[in-house]
Amino acid sequence: MAVRRFRPSDVPDVNRLHRDVWWPERSPEGWRWLDDNPARRALDAPAGWVVEDADGGPAAFLGNFIQRFWIGDRPLYGATGFSVIVPPDQKGRSRDLIETFIRQPDCFARYTLNANARSSPLYQRFGMAPWPVRTHALKLSWIINPAACLYSRGLRALVAREPRAARWLGEQLMPPRRADRPPDTRGLPDGVSPLDNLSDASPYGRFWAALRDQGRLVADRSPAMLRWRLSDPDLTARPLHLVRRLGDEITGHALALLSKGNSIEPPTLEILDLKALDRDRAAITALVAALMQLAPALGAAKVRLQVVTDDVLGDLARKARREGGWGHCHVAFEPDVEGAGDWRPTPFDGDYSFCVRPMPRWTQPVGRRWVSDKAAPTGSEAVA
Repeated sequence: MAVRRFRPSDVPDVNRLHRDVWWPERSPEGWRWLDDNPARRALDAPAGWVVEDADGGPAAFLGNFIQRFWIGDRPLYGATGFSVIVPPDQKGRSRDLIETFIRQPDCFARYTLNANARSSPLYQRFGMAPWPVRTHALKLSWIINPAACLYSRGLRALVAREPRAARWLGEQLMPPRRADRPPDTRGLPDGVSPLDNLSDASPYGRFWAALRDQGRLVADRSPAMLRWRLSDPDLTARPLHLVRRLGDEITGHALALLSKGNSIEPPTLEILDLKALDRDRAAITALVAALMQLAPALGAAKVRLQVVTDDVLGDLARKARREGGWGHCHVAFEPDVEGAGDWRPTPFDGDYSFCVRPMPRWTQPVGRRWVSDKAAPTGSEAVA
């Protein structure tokens, strides 16, 4: 059975593969949005690959997300793999998919920042090394509602013993309906405020120019790219976008999304991006403090940063709970790419912005059980 490029006609079968492993499906509009990725179109790269079954349809899948990077004025392209789904009857075909992903041309790096504990050992077999070196296995979280986190732990123990319980439990730990309203952002710390202008000539546009001018390898966070990212039709709410200002200048930004990993997990405010200029080292701490301040009003039980680099450690990390424990970040660099060794990724650089399960939309509870318009995934995991 051949490995070939993912095609729009494959969407129903690829969504079935996601459904079979309890991963959230994308809408047809959501798949079209991924296909319209400006960086992917610049390379004419595949949006993914499938292993064909006997009828030519998808029997296994690996998604391919292209990102544009910059070192000063020099553009580079990187590829992150996502949603690697290989059913038991296709055992061994993950090798074919990952090798195809690794061999694709025109990319300075092929990587994943979102491997689960089961798949983590696979990637080093394909020449992908843990990255960042010191923090590739670290996630940080800040607990907001300990009772909700403890209750979720009990539900996970129940479902581990009896997986069918996930279906009759339904969508647990939904926050009050008021949490779908914008939070009150008055009184945020240290010059932090919401961003409401993403035009090319905005203060954020000048922040992006200053970030590039530092000369370090950085993923494209231009206003145009963020406008495209935030237009994902499968988002149930617009991510929270905060910036830190010193006077009229933006010196840092944070992008966060309220998510619910599955039907028995508590709501989590996922930090999708966290970047600051070198000259304002206090910006990172101030932005995370602001997210923690807003989290209770959003109904979040915790705030989490799933990709960590050395520059966000320190006081921030000492107050956080360590999650992870396996190498979820792996990269294969092209040889002799000057500046690649100073890459400091955030979740934005990977697949989190479109693979994190957004909060289900609020619907009416039935008895003690929420009925959601999103899938309620629990149980088995795929390879990704």
